[in-house]
Amino acid sequence: MKRWAMVITAALLLTGVGASFRLAGGGTVNAAGAKKATEITVWVGWSARELKVFKQIVSEYDRKHPEVTVKVVGGINDDKITAGIRSGKVPDVVSSFTSANVGTYCGSGGWIDLGSLLSKDHINVDMFPATTRYYTQFKGKRCALPFLADVYGLYYNKALFKKAGIKSPPKTMSELTKDAKKLTQRKGSTIKIAGYQPFFGFYAGNAPDMTTYAPLYGAKWTDGQGHSALSKDPQWAKFLRWQKSLTDWYGYGNLVRFKAGAADEFSASHAFEVGKIAMMMDGEWRVAFIHAEHPSLDYGTAPMPVDDAHPELYGSGYVNGTIIGIPKGVKHKDQAWALVKYLTMNSHPLAQFSNGIRNVPTTRASLTSHEIKPDAHFKTFLKIFANAHSATSPITAVGNAYGSLVQSFAVKWQAGHVKNLEAGLKNLDKQIDAQLKQAGPGVP
Repeated sequence: MKRWAMVITAALLLTGVGASFRLAGGGTVNAAGAKKATEITVWVGWSARELKVFKQIVSEYDRKHPEVTVKVVGGINDDKITAGIRSGKVPDVVSSFTSANVGTYCGSGGWIDLGSLLSKDHINVDMFPATTRYYTQFKGKRCALPFLADVYGLYYNKALFKKAGIKSPPKTMSELTKDAKKLTQRKGSTIKIAGYQPFFGFYAGNAPDMTTYAPLYGAKWTDGQGHSALSKDPQWAKFLRWQKSLTDWYGYGNLVRFKAGAADEFSASHAFEVGKIAMMMDGEWRVAFIHAEHPSLDYGTAPMPVDDAHPELYGSGYVNGTIIGIPKGVKHKDQAWALVKYLTMNSHPLAQFSNGIRNVPTTRASLTSHEIKPDAHFKTFLKIFANAHSATSPITAVGNAYGSLVQSFAVKWQAGHVKNLEAGLKNLDKQIDAQLKQAGPGVP
């Protein structure tokens, strides 16, 4: 160390005050002898209010780690991530809202394998709940870690329930159907208040869809050989017939018009928030939006109703979440890994970020952290997240591409364009299997 300091001192005397020198391990030393911070960049999908909260979390890390300066870039989606990797112009840390794409990122090497880093630091990934461990790896290669999760449950308007004489939220699909019809208000063919909106592609980030309902029916995506099982598992047909029955009760065209007249999902005029929907499936983030936009709204949260034949599933729900990792070609790998560890494994930033945007924290310890602000509405989602029957999307080599096939089929089904459900599901299985068979690296 002394010899290195002498070299620097001599060099400074020879080259003048403005000189700076790069040190091994990152950073530089300027003429005054002070080590300059290494700038690392992190790409995230959050924007507006949520991005502001994330930047506050990162600023605390900055204050604790003077050796680095973290630059945050928000509004990043998977297309931008893929383009960055292909061009070689990548950040040091990258995150995605689409956990289903981990198969593409891991399989292609677009995000580096974190296995050796985890082993070197003696980190046991069992600190993360099972569902999040599943959607951050592909075929044994863990290229991502979970960074807050989204959990879906039922929101219901207590004032409308009281007016309709309904005393508690439904627990089965038959109860949901009965309550939805009782809560619905029409003027002619116009839906003034929808008791429940069964329409695929309405709110919740284009959910509810077949994916978010799967855990409620215990529906299986694949068989023992890894082939698509949508036509083989009768739970899929059972669910789809329930959805189509309620859609037909409302009238497909009436729901289309209701959807067209609804305000934007992330505006203060969200249909549930202004009393135009009595019950809905949505993610835990809605709690924060309601608090900010309509704090006086009298509402409750509960697990989604489940298939009448499987009451043991009640309390579960659909889970996905933000994934975070390090892209190939990263310039500051050590500093990037230090930040990833801090954000994903430390209960303090997880609790603070959870409080700020009301997403579910993703370590076992953070779920019970004393720093989590108590909130009865939000607590529902913590319980759903921890439920053993909660499930996520299948992780495949094609990432979220299979979801496009599934969603396309669902939209045709609810519109009445699929005349034979069983035949349609068999054809969908063939399309998915062919897609998986032809799958190649998604990111070069």
